[in-house]
Amino acid sequence: MSSILTNNGAMVALQTLNSINKDLGNVQNAISTGKEVGNAKDNSAVWAISKVMESDVKGFKSISDSLALGESTVAVARQASETVADLMTEMKGKIVNAQESNVDRGKIQADITALTDQIASVIGAAQFNGLNLVSGSETVEVLSSLDRSSDGAVASSSISVNRQDLTMDAGVYNASGTDLSGNVTASDTAVVNTGITETLQLATSVAANDVLRLQIGDTSVAYTSADTDLNNAAAGLSAAINAAGIEGITATVATDTITLTSTVAFEDTDLTFTSTGATTGAYGTDAALEARAETVTFSGTAGVNEGDGYRVSIGSTDFDYVAGQGETMEDVAKGLKIAIDGAGLSDISTNVTQDANGAWQLQVDNAGASLAFAATGRSDGEATGGLAGLGDIDVTTDEGAAAALANIETFIDTAIDASAAFGSVEGRISIQSEFIGKLSDSLKSGIGSMVDANMEETSARLQALQVQQQLGVQSLSMANQAPQSILSLFR
Repeated sequence: MSSILTNNGAMVALQTLNSINKDLGNVQNAISTGKEVGNAKDNSAVWAISKVMESDVKGFKSISDSLALGESTVAVARQASETVADLMTEMKGKIVNAQESNVDRGKIQADITALTDQIASVIGAAQFNGLNLVSGSETVEVLSSLDRSSDGAVASSSISVNRQDLTMDAGVYNASGTDLSGNVTASDTAVVNTGITETLQLATSVAANDVLRLQIGDTSVAYTSADTDLNNAAAGLSAAINAAGIEGITATVATDTITLTSTVAFEDTDLTFTSTGATTGAYGTDAALEARAETVTFSGTAGVNEGDGYRVSIGSTDFDYVAGQGETMEDVAKGLKIAIDGAGLSDISTNVTQDANGAWQLQVDNAGASLAFAATGRSDGEATGGLAGLGDIDVTTDEGAAAALANIETFIDTAIDASAAFGSVEGRISIQSEFIGKLSDSLKSGIGSMVDANMEETSARLQALQVQQQLGVQSLSMANQAPQSILSLFR
């Protein structure tokens, strides 16, 4: 049936042409924007995912900037600490030269002072954008990542950069802080110059030509008996000990007994008696002469928190060291040694060692008048700088030169440890920065695979739709012309 009111063919052709034009519009939009999914209408689920990922990419760009800033800041600190280590190595060479008595120590001291000033200058200038990592003790956080969980929650991650305090600040001991006296013990209430004694009593019998031998540390002293009198043998061996000229060791004699006296400050001296005959030797307490120095023993089990301060009092003078971040009892002992040495007290010398249980000890020896001696500790102080006492090095005296040689090693180790710490964290930041760059590229690639148009496919699709459009127009034209044949029926 033909109708001049309803043209079904034209309606079908028009619908087809509209569909073709719509698809053609989508293809042209994809070509012009480069995206297959350009808005939520195109594909709401894919569009939503892509937008979340795009926000992450922008976040990672900011993180990359943060890492670059952090890496530069740490690099400056590392360079500064390495420079300080080099300068102190040079200073050590001058301190070694000062150990000789026939050099101009005044000129050497002037060089050491100049190097100290240069170190202070390096530390003060080692900042990037106002942040100095070789001064102070606060931890710096460098934003390193954004972590998105499966439920969509986002959390930030950071790389912690511990400051390495290379300043010469003395710190502040907090006398009202929590009592830490249980972590430190002084061996006596006074430090005196009295020699340490040990007795050796000869017994049993002695015969003529018996050889009596006493090993004193690394020195062996021998006496050949002239008769059978033990008292004469003791006197002869005592005289041989004094004649041996062992530094810090003297001997006196009583009936059959030798009294050994030691003023050796920091080392125990072992004693071993032997005889080629029947003579035996009995010690008063043990087979050793203990070191004369008094000791401050630090707990081998207690931890050290930032701000924990320890004080050693010698006479009327207090010497303090306040621990910084991550320090140990070894650092405390060495810090107190440096503080005492820097004061230049007459007749006072120090040493740091460990006891048989591994606990750190500060030894304090006095070659002069008796002085009061005590040790205590308090929390919540302001940390002492890692190079505190460097400016007090004085090689113009024998005692000062000897103390400087021991302490410069502590300073060098501090600078080396700081350099190593900065180098480690700088490497980590560099790795994270490289990873963030690759991650951003991967995210961009993933977003592209979801929303970007396949241009080869789109080009082919465009050509096909253009042909379909032409055919659709032709079909609609033919459908519209069909009713014209009805006119012939009315002629």
